[in-house]
Amino acid sequence: MNHSTRTHIKNLALSLVLPVALAFSATATAEDITRIHLEQHNGYFAAEETLADLKAGEYEFVVTNKAGKVAGFQVQNHRTEETLAMFPLQPGETGSARVTISEDGFRYRCPINPTPWYELDNVGPADG
Repeated sequence: MNHSTRTHIKNLALSLVLPVALAFSATATAEDITRIHLEQHNGYFAAEETLADLKAGEYEFVVTNKAGKVAGFQVQNHRTEETLAMFPLQPGETGSARVTISEDGFRYRCPINPTPWYELDNVGPADG
């Protein structure tokens, strides 16, 4: 086997292995993110997971509109009130946003329909 053939085979092998390795890496990284599933109802949210004992880090909020009308989702830093994510939701629609939550905690609400702020100021330090 000459040098040109070996180089061609090596490049072909890399072109087949690299996309698989990158796909595995993206999947593994995505799995490290904690998801918080919320349902938006008329005037309140229902959480699928327990929101106690959360740690600082990256989270994905997955919100489903069960209000039967246009609704929305807004999440803020609890201390600074900086908006971390905000989006509208059509009836029955599910939307999501990835945000970084600090030890400041966070709060969320629907900015379209009157709902109270849900405030979580007991976020612990990141596991490290």
